[in-house]
Amino acid sequence: MRGALTAIGFVLIDIEPTYEKEVYAMLMKIGQIVELYPLFGEYDLIAKVEADSYEAIGAVVMSKIRSIEGVKATKTLARVAF
Repeated sequence: MRGALTAIGFVLIDIEPTYEKEVYAMLMKIGQIVELYPLFGEYDLIAKVEADSYEAIGAVVMSKIRSIEGVKATKTLARVAF
């Protein structure tokens, strides 16, 4: 399936204090998240999301990432091809 994927997005995730470990663990269970890294600064995590379309990435953000208790806000950046 990896060859069929056409859309890549990077999701910046802001987490409520004390929820960092729980949110990280829940995000690791989402199949479309292929990489996940802690950050210092305005956002707490960055997730690399792969799906078959940008609409599918939006659905992952809305239905799976934002629904996790402790997620305060997200910002999604879409990859563009040159």
